[in-house]
Amino acid sequence: MADIEIANEALGLTVTTTGGAIWRFFSRSSGVETPLFREPPPGPGREALKSGCFPLVPFGNRVRSNRFSFEGLEYSLEPNMDWDRHYLHGDGWTGEWQIVSHTSTEIALAFSHCDRTPYAYDAEQRFSISGPTLTTTLSVTNRGEFALPFGLGWHPYFPLTHGTTLKAAARSCWDEDSSWLPTVEHPVAADIDFARPRGLPRRWLNTVFEGWNGGAEIDWPESGISLAIDADPIFSRYLVFVSDPAFDPGYDYDFFCFEPMSHSADGHNMASGGGLVRLAPGESLIGCIRYTCHRP
Repeated sequence: MADIEIANEALGLTVTTTGGAIWRFFSRSSGVETPLFREPPPGPGREALKSGCFPLVPFGNRVRSNRFSFEGLEYSLEPNMDWDRHYLHGDGWTGEWQIVSHTSTEIALAFSHCDRTPYAYDAEQRFSISGPTLTTTLSVTNRGEFALPFGLGWHPYFPLTHGTTLKAAARSCWDEDSSWLPTVEHPVAADIDFARPRGLPRRWLNTVFEGWNGGAEIDWPESGISLAIDADPIFSRYLVFVSDPAFDPGYDYDFFCFEPMSHSADGHNMASGGGLVRLAPGESLIGCIRYTCHRP
């Protein structure tokens, strides 16, 4: 396990090789650090679920019943968390990444996975800062023997204050069942229509939004800071997660997740593929997201 830091006059970033996670991401001004991703707990632990953000590779979210068929073959997945019966969010967030390079303004990490069927792959992340902008890049290469559907995403946690607003227009969203998997797609409406800046509901929300144009903005009026998000076209969906104290004892509506994704939850079992991309052996998929901090 190792922590790697980069910083400039506007931003600071700490990445950990454990889970390839962003441990801290913050704005810097006159010696004051303001968190842009959720602040992690103090201490030596580096659990991805306590981090500011972790990668989703070779795809994100869940697959119904841990089974899917692709090009005439049947595949099964094994759960990777003791508290969820699904294979969740891939393997990158549970593995140890290797440092490829580290300069004053850029970090590159690599991860290889071959010990769980059916996915065998190489992944790479790059984190670079320039002025007030952090650019994150994630790629995956199929190292298996067969073509398979791949996807990419990230799982950032953002501070949630009384005045926090989110703007991220979308075409539609999914209801979910008790397994946290999508059921019915319908137009966005009511308190989860983020076409205009809107506060996050203080209730359970675990919803995939479709038809995103890659632009979003989070505002924290208490500090006057906002964060503009600009994602490559591959990230045409996002998931918003707001937990609930009944599910997560101790949760105090102090963070929410806005997760850019290249595919729908359970896209493996959708006739359309849900945005997943077929990668033949040796083929790759790559996408970038830019986070720009605006201060008063």
